[in-house]
Amino acid sequence: MLGSGACEIQGVVRYPIEPFTDERGEIVEVFRAQWLPQFEPVQWNVMLSGRNVLRGVRCHIRHTDLLMMASGTLTLGLVDLRSGSSSEGVSEVLELKPTADVVVIPPGVAHGLYFPEQGTLVQAVTHTWSIDDEFGCRWDDPNLGLDWQCHDPVLSEGDRNAGTLADLRKLVNELMAR
Repeated sequence: MLGSGACEIQGVVRYPIEPFTDERGEIVEVFRAQWLPQFEPVQWNVMLSGRNVLRGVRCHIRHTDLLMMASGTLTLGLVDLRSGSSSEGVSEVLELKPTADVVVIPPGVAHGLYFPEQGTLVQAVTHTWSIDDEFGCRWDDPNLGLDWQCHDPVLSEGDRNAGTLADLRKLVNELMAR
């Protein structure tokens, strides 16, 4: 099951999940330790987003993310900022549908979350969230190479005022080299 969805960025894993359905509804296994033995979640989050909301672009140097849509659709933009990675500088856009697949994003891979419709995202992380592991850049920096299929998304103040991809790349690589 693990890793059956191909991703261009080294270390990003996308694997399908299948609902078990009967007359009562459905249940979906989102995570089993045997699928990802190195992934040890310490915090789970549920994110409710309105239509046309874009969160990010963000990058972490410590924690790995696991993402799964519970409802709605997500456009997930990814850029590998890791110096020396075999996919350094590669950009990729994935579409996540409800209970269809799970995506794991390692440290050093920047990611943005665009919700073209109202949606619910389930997220697990390997380290407790901390502001000192939250770095970002503008969602519309042309050097990201991401086609969000949107032009005027709803953004937080922090995302509206974020810096450039070049600054983010430099900072992330300095911090990861420590």
